[in-house]
Amino acid sequence: MGEETPRYILTAICPDTMGIVAAMGAFMAENGAFITESSHFGDPDTRQFFMRTVFQAGRPDMTPIEPLRAQFAALAERFAMEWNIRDAAQKMPVVIAVSKSGHCLNDLLHRWRIGVLPIEVRAVVSNHEDLRSFVEWHGIPYHYLPVSPETKAEQEAAFLDIVEAADAGLVVLARYMQILSDDMCRRLARRAINIHHSFLPGFKGARPYHRAHARGVKIIGATAHYVTADLDEGPIIEQAVERVDHTSTPQDLIDIGRDIETVVLGRAVRWHAEHRILLNGRKTVVFK
Repeated sequence: MGEETPRYILTAICPDTMGIVAAMGAFMAENGAFITESSHFGDPDTRQFFMRTVFQAGRPDMTPIEPLRAQFAALAERFAMEWNIRDAAQKMPVVIAVSKSGHCLNDLLHRWRIGVLPIEVRAVVSNHEDLRSFVEWHGIPYHYLPVSPETKAEQEAAFLDIVEAADAGLVVLARYMQILSDDMCRRLARRAINIHHSFLPGFKGARPYHRAHARGVKIIGATAHYVTADLDEGPIIEQAVERVDHTSTPQDLIDIGRDIETVVLGRAVRWHAEHRILLNGRKTVVFK
């Protein structure tokens, strides 16, 4: 079998106006690029245009990728675009942070191992030792970084050193039960995803499922979002819910909630790694 044709992902955000899609199509055709996937959205509220296009060589003389990037810059300037062109085969380096609960970590590593997630897990950080043997069994470096109010600044500095050494394009807080400082949130802007139950802002703090059970909730779920300095209020990437009823015990709610968390977080990580998420102010545009 021959080598697979290289594919590239173009993402762009710009003020919405006429002619963007036409100009894009013409540019690709003129440079011998064949579009295999294209999604775009014009937001009538923010008047912003969002686009994700996957392309490959449509003929042997397609413009090489570096000159293509340089030529596209002129088109991007014309439409005031924030843009990037990436190699679709490039797997995203990831650092995962976890505390004691391993369900999200286990699911992510399983999806990574079977090739469902286009990522490369380069390190796991934890403020507990509980999951070391499991992580090291996968051959992944495990960094134990205990934290207290007195050592938080030093612990976060060490955490960030690991992230930078890994050249991580994504940090996944897979039930990492620590609140990041405002400075760390800024350092990880646009590249950190958190997962939590979807009751928020209700039932904050400890034992949320027990308190939700006491209130007789009928729907539970999970939310994945980008991390910001506003606690648990970053741009939402994905959510899912499931109905429960009066027969459900607090443990039932916890078990169902864990299952939903793994699914929602897995989707969010994959979409980020495939460059399907574009920020739209406090919201996201997700091209699934």
